[in-house]
Amino acid sequence: MDAYDEDSRGPQAPDGSAGTRLPEEPPEHHPPSPPSPPRTGVAALSPRYQVAAALALAVVAVAGCVHLLMVFLSLAPANTVTKQHGQAVQDWVYPEFEQNWKLFAPNPLQQNIAVQVRAEVRMRDGGLRTTGWTDLSAQDGRAIDGNPVPSHTQQNELRRAWDFFAATHGGDNRPVGMRGSLSEQYLRRLVAMRLYRDDPTSREGVIQRVQVRSSTTNVPPPSWSREQISDKPVYRVLPWWSLTSDEAAGGVR
Repeated sequence: MDAYDEDSRGPQAPDGSAGTRLPEEPPEHHPPSPPSPPRTGVAALSPRYQVAAALALAVVAVAGCVHLLMVFLSLAPANTVTKQHGQAVQDWVYPEFEQNWKLFAPNPLQQNIAVQVRAEVRMRDGGLRTTGWTDLSAQDGRAIDGNPVPSHTQQNELRRAWDFFAATHGGDNRPVGMRGSLSEQYLRRLVAMRLYRDDPTSREGVIQRVQVRSSTTNVPPPSWSREQISDKPVYRVLPWWSLTSDEAAGGVR
């Protein structure tokens, strides 16, 4: 054979002739690449649902920013924005998100105040029925008693609604200041919601009017005290309030 036919990879003898051919080297083997981890969260969704999730997150973020801005404007001193859009700010914050920043009570209450309500209900047969007085504060007290983690609603919603009303009304139950009508609306909506939820008679008909009263009883002094106080409840009875059409239809449930 010609010299150029000899395998150049074989060893060469001293005289230049081809020596014994070495075995071919085996091809290199690369270990297989590990599988990619599965996608989780939003990345695991299809592109269409990823777009929907992104839009939902954007809406939540915008709503949260708007709410924080509205609360800030409601608490900030009077400025150009509140002078031009003050009514819109008040409509957003009150009465659903009534704010109060009292952190301490240097003069703790020495009275137990219970909020009670009764309703005038239009029944299915067309007749009107007036319910008895429902003690809403007692209901909240039973829900809190023995509950290691009572909700903020059970502890404060009704109490704060009554404090809001009492602070914006005089002894004749007439509103004092611009927030008086808001406190009435807040309290009326709250008691109507509670009646539709808990009162059997109200659930069977349509509430036309509600009446609220408070029962104030002095906390008895300790046994070692010589202080003498009355233990009889004192009632503050508010006038009848007519419900708006959406409230009467259950729009506050």
